[in-house]
Amino acid sequence: MTLNAWWQCGLYLAALLCLVKPLGAYMARVYERQPCGLDRLLGPCERWCYRLAGIDPDRESSWRHYAVCVIAVNFVGLLVVYFLQRAQAWLPFNPQTLPAVSPDSAFNTAASFASNTNWQGYGGETTMSYLTQMLGLGVQNFLSAATGMAVLVALVRGIARRSAETIGNFWVDLTRSTLYILLPLSLVLAIALVSQGVVQSFAPYQTVHLLEPTSDADGNTITEQTLPLGPAASQIAIKQLGTNGGGFFNANSAHPYENPTPISNFLELLSILLIPAALCYTFGAMVGARRQGWAVLAAMLAIFVPLLVICQTAEQAGNPRIAALGVDDVAGSEHSGGNMEGKEVRFGIANSALWATATTAASNGSVNSTHDSYTPLGGLVPMSLMQLGEVVFGGVGSGLYGMLVFAIIAVFIAGLMVGRTPEYLGKKIEAYEIKMAALVVLIPCAVVLVGTAIAVLGPGLTYTTADSPDLKQNVANPGPHGFSEVLYAFSSAGNNNGSAFAGLSANAPFYNVALGVTMLISRYWLIVPTLAIAGSLARKKATPVGLGTLPTHSPLFVVLLVGVVLLVGALTFVPALALGPIVEHLQMVAP
Repeated sequence: MTLNAWWQCGLYLAALLCLVKPLGAYMARVYERQPCGLDRLLGPCERWCYRLAGIDPDRESSWRHYAVCVIAVNFVGLLVVYFLQRAQAWLPFNPQTLPAVSPDSAFNTAASFASNTNWQGYGGETTMSYLTQMLGLGVQNFLSAATGMAVLVALVRGIARRSAETIGNFWVDLTRSTLYILLPLSLVLAIALVSQGVVQSFAPYQTVHLLEPTSDADGNTITEQTLPLGPAASQIAIKQLGTNGGGFFNANSAHPYENPTPISNFLELLSILLIPAALCYTFGAMVGARRQGWAVLAAMLAIFVPLLVICQTAEQAGNPRIAALGVDDVAGSEHSGGNMEGKEVRFGIANSALWATATTAASNGSVNSTHDSYTPLGGLVPMSLMQLGEVVFGGVGSGLYGMLVFAIIAVFIAGLMVGRTPEYLGKKIEAYEIKMAALVVLIPCAVVLVGTAIAVLGPGLTYTTADSPDLKQNVANPGPHGFSEVLYAFSSAGNNNGSAFAGLSANAPFYNVALGVTMLISRYWLIVPTLAIAGSLARKKATPVGLGTLPTHSPLFVVLLVGVVLLVGALTFVPALALGPIVEHLQMVAP
C-alpha cells in the first residue's frame, strides 16, 4: 500500500469510529423510547401514524407474531414494487415515457428491494420512471432497512430481558427506525450531496449538443447527447445509509451525477458503514454492558482491516500481464500505476478499493468502480466478505444480528471445550438456540453454492433467444473468471448485497428468477430463526456469573469470534474460490 492509501483509509476509519458512540447512544435512546432530542418535532407525526394504522404502541407481541408482521409488510412491499414496474407506462412522473418492465425483471427487482439486496439487472435511467424510483424503490429503501433494524432490536431485547414472553412491537420499531433515524440522516446527507452537484430534479432528460462531434462503433457521427436527470440525491442518501446500494443510474456511484466529487465520495462511503458500526454501541447500551458492543465491533474490524489491506495491495500491485506488454511500468514497483482498469480517475485505486471492501463488508452493493476489472486477489476480497455471511458490519441491523448468531455459536464451542453449558450475557445457550443459529449460518451458504452449481452445470436451460440456448452464453469470459462471475452473482444475492461482476449478463429470465428466489430465501429464512432465538432467550432467567463463565467482552472472545466466522467461510467456500479467483491469480502470475 502507498502512503496515500494508508492516509485515506486511516482518515476514513478514524471518522467512522468517532461517530460510533454518539450515533449509537442516540439510537439506543430511540429504541428504548427515551427522550432523544427530536421528540417534540417528530412525536406528533409518530402518534398520528399509530392512530392512522390502528396500532397500540404499548402492546407488545411474541416472536411468532413479530415474525408474521415482518413477513406481511415486506410481502406487501414486494407486490407494490412489482405492479408499479408493470404499470409504469400508464402512470405519471414518466417524462421519458418508459415502457413497462418485463415480468421476470420486475420480480427480480421487487424481491431485491424488498429484501434490502438492491441487485439490479437493469439500467436505472433507461428502465425506471421517476415514480417507480421514488414510490417503489425509494420507499423500499427505507422499509427494508428499518425491517433489519427492527429485527436486531427484537433480538437485543430477547438477550436483555428476563422471563419475558414478548420481544417488542414490530410496528413501533419499524416506525421509530424510519422516523427518528433514517429520515433525519437521509435529509442531512441528501442536502450535502446536492451541494456537491448530485442531481435532484423532476425535469425530463436534457439533450445537449456536443462541443466536438464523435462517432459510435458503427462509424455514425454523433452530435448530441441525452443527459439523464431525476430525483437522485434523495434516493442515493437512503441507499447508502440503509445499506441498500441500488443506483439511480446504471453506473451507480461511479456516475458523475450520483457521485461527482471526492467530498461526495467520502460522505457516501462513510454513510455505508455508519449505522452498522454505530449499532454495535447501541447493542452494548441496550444490554447494559457497553463493552459487549465494543467487543463485537472489534471483531468486525479485525476482519475488515486485513482484507482492506489485501485488496488495496493487490490493486496497487497491478497486473503483470499488462506490464509485460509495456503499457505500464513493472507491476509492483514504485513506478507502477497499479490496476486502474474499471476505476474512475477522480477516485483512484485507494478510494476504489476502499469502497469495494466497505460495500461488500456492509450489505450495500453500491460501487464506484467495476469489480469485474479487479485483479483476481483484489476481486477475491469483496467476494469473500459477502461469503462470510455479511456479518462484518453487514446490512443495517441484519449484519449485527448475524454476528450475534455467530457469537452464540462461539460460546457454544467454548462451552464444549471446557465441558460447561455455554452462556451468552447471562443466558444459557441450549439445543434450540444452536439449531436456529445453524439455520442462520448455513442457509446462505447452501443457496449460494446450489445456485452457482445449477447456473454453471445446467445445460439446455434457455433464458433469452433461440440463438442463446445455454446458460453459459450469458458469461462474457470463459474459464475461471467466468466461474467467478457466476459465483459472485449468487454470493451477492445469497447475502443480500447487490454488487456484481458486470461480465455476467444477468437480466435474463433464468437469472432474474433464480437470483430473486435466492434473495428472498436468504433474507426471510434468516429473519424467522433469528426471531425464534430472540423469543427463546427472552423467556430464560439470568444465570449468575461464575468462575467458569467465559467473558464475552475480552480479547480472547474477540479472537474466538473472528476464528468462528473465518472458519465457517473457509470450510464452505474455499473449494469454490479455488476454482475461480485463486486459479485465475495463479494463471496471471505464471511465467
